[in-house]
Amino acid sequence: MNHPSTPPSDRRSTGNAFESLAIAYLCRQGLTPVMRNYHCRSGEIDAIMKDEQTLVFVEVRYRSHADFISPLESITTRKKQRIIRTARHFLHYYRLTEKVASRIDVIGINGGFQPAKITWIRNAISA
Repeated sequence: MNHPSTPPSDRRSTGNAFESLAIAYLCRQGLTPVMRNYHCRSGEIDAIMKDEQTLVFVEVRYRSHADFISPLESITTRKKQRIIRTARHFLHYYRLTEKVASRIDVIGINGGFQPAKITWIRNAISA
């Protein structure tokens, strides 16, 4: 997906498609969508969902081939820090910091759409 010769518009549409796949998967697991692609100066959260009373920040990682590195292993320390800062910004902006439990999950998707291998890691990134 992030191959340098792939035009940015193609990468974004591919990213949107896999984010939609991940959100649909989480909905089937009982989570409820809250927001998609939350942006702030710190970064972006792919999806924000509710798991009962817990607010879940979701990072979606896609790899067409898992030969070199898995989607979950592809999250660098810097990216983790950006996700944490963005999640904290969301909680602060909406005044939810002390009002709601939250966690950061990662959805890893390997392969194409059919069949996609989806791995869901709860509490994947500690704040």
